[in-house]
Amino acid sequence: MFDIKIFNDSDTKFLPKQKLAVAVGRVLKDRKIKKASVNVILVVDDIIKSMNSQYLKHDYPTDVISFNINEEPALLGEIYISVDTAKRQADEFKVSLTNELKRLAIHGTLHLIGYEDNTIKQKEEMHNLENKYIG
Repeated sequence: MFDIKIFNDSDTKFLPKQKLAVAVGRVLKDRKIKKASVNVILVVDDIIKSMNSQYLKHDYPTDVISFNINEEPALLGEIYISVDTAKRQADEFKVSLTNELKRLAIHGTLHLIGYEDNTIKQKEEMHNLENKYIG
């Protein structure tokens, strides 16, 4: 059973909240997660920059930050996505904003369940999984 909630704390209206929830759920189900409560919070660059600085000691905005709060007995986590950065990346990669937001939600979910992207091999694996779950 999954409890996936999407919160829009960005300046952008009418974001694809349902599609993001479906993408997160697809990853959890396929990776055999039994119970999970995941909040996806859509924010602006200033908020994610502050979080990136506070928690990761990086003084710049990033696209997505995940926090795994608990793994047992159920996965509990939060995924913060910068809509501002997602817009820039969507333009750069020539994809829709919906596609980029889904990719970031999937990426954040993969981090929640233990995937890392510190090496080239790990980055390739995550990228392949993102492509699989975007559909």
